[in-house]
Amino acid sequence: MADTFNYRIDHQGSLVRPAELVVARAAGDADALREAELRAVQEAVVFQRKLRSTVVTDGDYPREDFRSAVLDGVSGFRRTGESDADGLARWVAEALPKADGPLVADWAERLADATVIAPKVALPSPAYLAATTFAPELAASGGPASARELGEALAEIINAEIRLLVAKGVRLIQLNNPLLLGQVAADPAAPGALSFEDALAVEALAAGLDERPEGVRIGLAPGWAAPAEVDRARAEQLYGAVPVDRWVLPFDQGTAAELELVRVLPEERDFCLGVVDATVPELEDIDTVMSRVDAVGEFKDLEDAAFAPSRGFADVAARPLLDAEDQRRKLVHVETLARYVWGNEF
Repeated sequence: MADTFNYRIDHQGSLVRPAELVVARAAGDADALREAELRAVQEAVVFQRKLRSTVVTDGDYPREDFRSAVLDGVSGFRRTGESDADGLARWVAEALPKADGPLVADWAERLADATVIAPKVALPSPAYLAATTFAPELAASGGPASARELGEALAEIINAEIRLLVAKGVRLIQLNNPLLLGQVAADPAAPGALSFEDALAVEALAAGLDERPEGVRIGLAPGWAAPAEVDRARAEQLYGAVPVDRWVLPFDQGTAAELELVRVLPEERDFCLGVVDATVPELEDIDTVMSRVDAVGEFKDLEDAAFAPSRGFADVAARPLLDAEDQRRKLVHVETLARYVWGNEF
């Protein structure tokens, strides 16, 4: 894609929350929290600009975790007080969701007004939310009749939000579904409440736009880690069914499966490689990363590529993967690696 260079140095969206914001959230004063969020987002914009990132996000600072953009902004969901296997607070759908207004568009508009760097927004995908919040036992009391029905209702809401974000100047939107790569494994993971085919159909509803304004990219991150072995046919099914422009793929472990995920991509799609591990503080050896990238260059045009960390640094606000200084070093490393490949052409 001709303008991939505009978003060459990417990141997954969530950043380590500053201490002042953590304290304000714990205090429970809504007005004080709002003021702390505004200050933190302003500082995050400056932080990303100094890093020479080609995208800027709000760091997910106004949200508890990477799902909150939707779960906090629509009706129909209830927090159970339990946690799932990943340590995320468990929510269930008690009714089909309805949005009372914009989800994150107001924050995104602040980003667009604050900097000339391309604003980016990350949202949980509707298929992921449907798969993890559908509770069949609630169907008899007014809950969604199926995970597919729930997913389609969420897709409609998220598609409307994507259209609003684009209208407000957002140029890069990333949907996150950590479950999808498990479904393209040679031995697929259990699909849970939503089948693989239904998940793809739901994602396609959310990502579809009648047209793409100049410079707009819709991306999908299908998981934080590649499976041990890729089922090529199922990967082709994934890439062919969801009409996104950019695929955000793990590429930090140097496995054959990571390479295969890139190899199967259709020629016309952009791809963003998670070349540094966001879960460990040690910096990757540059020669090692470059050898992996050279292997991709043997069968893909690197002009269609971008670099990022392998995942967000704090997809859950209270559980950052690294501290703020190690996060900064990792983001600087992404920029360094990008300049090794593309020089200063962005």
